[in-house]
Amino acid sequence: MAAARLSIRIDLASGDRIGPGKVALLEAIRTTGSISAAARALGMSYRRAWLLVDEVNDALLEPAVTAETGGRSGGGAALTAVGEKVINLYRAIEGHARSAASGEFRAIGKLVRQDKAPA
Repeated sequence: MAAARLSIRIDLASGDRIGPGKVALLEAIRTTGSISAAARALGMSYRRAWLLVDEVNDALLEPAVTAETGGRSGGGAALTAVGEKVINLYRAIEGHARSAASGEFRAIGKLVRQDKAPA
């Protein structure tokens, strides 16, 4: 079942959530050095990206992203050590879950119509 994928959302005790979208945004910020460039790369508005960064930062004891306001250098954003750790832990959880459920993924793959186009 090659087309199937696992999507994990972590619901924190505080009611906050960390899932694939927020982790992808953190990764894009790491790559681009900018919230706006990360938003463009992911096809989302700057406002949406900023709100997601704010949610992640607010959920953690220390911020995952630090931002500098614009100016001559144009500002920018950087992932902190905590942000890197969130990404690494999330990706590790995904890997463990994928490995643990590999047999079940194969079993579901045998039940799925192969001729149906993805929605």
